[in-house]
Amino acid sequence: MRKILTQSNLKFQLKSWSLLFLLSGSLLWAYGGDKKTPPGTRRDNVKETLHGVEIVDPYRWLEDQQSSETRTWIDAQNKYTQSLIGDFPGRDKLKKRLTELMKIDVISIPIARNGRYFFTKRAADQDLRIIYMREGLGGEDQLLIDPHGMSDDLRTSVHIRGVSKDGKILIYGVREGGEDEVQLRFLDVDKRTELPDKFPKARYFGAALTPDNSGMYYTLHGKEGSRLYFHKMGTDPAEDKKFFGDGYDPGKIIFAELSDDGRHLVIHVLHGSAGKTEVYLKNVAEDGPIVAIQKEIDARTFGQIAGDQLFLETNWQAPNKRIVAVDLKNPAQGPDDWREVIPESDAPINGSAFAGGKLFINYLENVVSKVKVFEPDGRYVREIAFPAIGSVGGVSGDWDNNEAFFSYSSFHIPNTIYRYDVANGTQEVWAKLNIPIASDNIEVKQVWYESKDKTKIPMFIVHRKGLQLTGDNPTYLTGYGGFTVSRTPRFSSTAALWVELGGVYAVPNLRGGGEFGEEWHKAGMLENKQNVFDDFIAAGEYLISEGYTNSSKLGIAGGSNGGLLVGAALTQRPDLFKAVICAVPLLDMVRYHNFLVAKFWTPEYGSSEDPEQFKYLKAYSPYHNVKKGVKYPSILFTTGDADTRVDPSHARKMTALMQSATGSDNPVMLYYDTKSGHSGGKPVSQQIEDSTVWFSFLLWQLGESESYTQKSL
Repeated sequence: MRKILTQSNLKFQLKSWSLLFLLSGSLLWAYGGDKKTPPGTRRDNVKETLHGVEIVDPYRWLEDQQSSETRTWIDAQNKYTQSLIGDFPGRDKLKKRLTELMKIDVISIPIARNGRYFFTKRAADQDLRIIYMREGLGGEDQLLIDPHGMSDDLRTSVHIRGVSKDGKILIYGVREGGEDEVQLRFLDVDKRTELPDKFPKARYFGAALTPDNSGMYYTLHGKEGSRLYFHKMGTDPAEDKKFFGDGYDPGKIIFAELSDDGRHLVIHVLHGSAGKTEVYLKNVAEDGPIVAIQKEIDARTFGQIAGDQLFLETNWQAPNKRIVAVDLKNPAQGPDDWREVIPESDAPINGSAFAGGKLFINYLENVVSKVKVFEPDGRYVREIAFPAIGSVGGVSGDWDNNEAFFSYSSFHIPNTIYRYDVANGTQEVWAKLNIPIASDNIEVKQVWYESKDKTKIPMFIVHRKGLQLTGDNPTYLTGYGGFTVSRTPRFSSTAALWVELGGVYAVPNLRGGGEFGEEWHKAGMLENKQNVFDDFIAAGEYLISEGYTNSSKLGIAGGSNGGLLVGAALTQRPDLFKAVICAVPLLDMVRYHNFLVAKFWTPEYGSSEDPEQFKYLKAYSPYHNVKKGVKYPSILFTTGDADTRVDPSHARKMTALMQSATGSDNPVMLYYDTKSGHSGGKPVSQQIEDSTVWFSFLLWQLGESESYTQKSL
């Protein structure tokens, strides 16, 4: 499959946090809640000296996830959270509206193979996505893999990992809870029978079948790091041949992609999630040597073979990226000999895809997607038209197939999947979400504001048409600011509802993201990370100064790297915000690199093992900047045992510390799901329950007026 408009599968970002965090409704009540004391937490006298600085860590014992004391503590915290928000008036009404918004028919972009279309779909009355296949565009949906019977608690989910070129073998992943680790399984599509090849639960990158279905290339990431293997179909995976990766440490990510004709394998080595990329090429048809395409230069480059050329999307000598081509007959040529196909422009490239003999380039022009089509030699063909500012994602197709598929949405336009005829440039709707929201009444605007250092930062603000800037509108501010992730306009049904009921939804495009190329990214990473927090804080100040809201009506939320963002914001400016949702966060930035796969992220954040990097990490690390007696806002931390990406100990330790330190009466709570993780996989019924909890907290703490209770959902 030729798919890329973003490398989101390689960036550790969250799935649409706005879909999870942005709900309001008519049940905005004046609920005071009982004044209850959080569970007591034992303090240890753990102290250590790092680079001459004493580090105090009284809750390090909570890093031990399986200890009986930690398990008892988690149970007590969940009971405390439930006691505060479990019996809210109107809870049933909120849950009913959430059900209307979330229990809808959903479908994924299809993978086209030899006249067959593979996709996942979840009907409104189902909890999990099911893998289907159609024979031809107008064919009936044929069920292939249904996960509903795989576990009693519906916490086992499936997803497509690959399809053979002839459409006869489906590779799918089986995920438990929200773990990153999956099992790999294979289905004979014609016979509807499982093949004997079963890969145990592990962290895999890539899965590429040879054209004759005799074998598969894949990466297994273990304790020593990523290693590339070849699997001969029908044999025991334990006997697979390792042929690349020895010597690379666990902080490197290796993945490979096979050309459509099966002759060449493109191998990538990512130096963490923000470092340089090595690119190699191997002629597997002739069992040729592994040839370095890019190894020494400090640049991020991703390669794909289309036809008889290797195209590279690179930021080498081009912070906004460009597309170059490499001659497959002479791949060892140096970067100076690469042929430029698409030059760098003022608008950064947000991804590229190759289908129907054409190049699809997704540009970001002031954070709005613009997709342009080019010939292989770089000649401009056309631009794909869209109805409004928005986001394009998931462009997929084959080089020798005339059709491509992509998705499009905006804040006020539900996700729509289009089938695109590459030759004549026409498009038709393949699938569209039908969500019960009055989106015609939503206004979207983009504003620019100054950050602390006077840098101009763009921000999308979404609200109902005719909103009065009275200074007391309930406002939801969210952001990310890292790993080149671009927060472009995307639809969120819950955000749309928040807006419909009079709320304001704001998304600033913080430094550290990819909205304005690599320079924008570098301005928010490593020693410049404080810029991201300054940008976010300045967004809150702008919303207040311009009359949208005030600090008692301003809620913020973020997850993963966005959890670090709101954690830093609440410790640096506790007076600015009223309510904080901090989900699956990084918070102890002195020790983060010691856990799970966090060494992936040291090129983005740095490591406290380096004395210079330690200084700025400790300076902003939320866990190390909590001060006793400060009046902190209300906080809801969320995480779960099955998060095998960001260690749940961050949220556990920070909950304990904040409960002990805060000088305000605002509650500090932990919502801890023992089966949830970072990679989704929850049944929709559990998502609804979680959202009910999260927004009961948010609406309670923002103290919404009775006028909201009169609005119909």
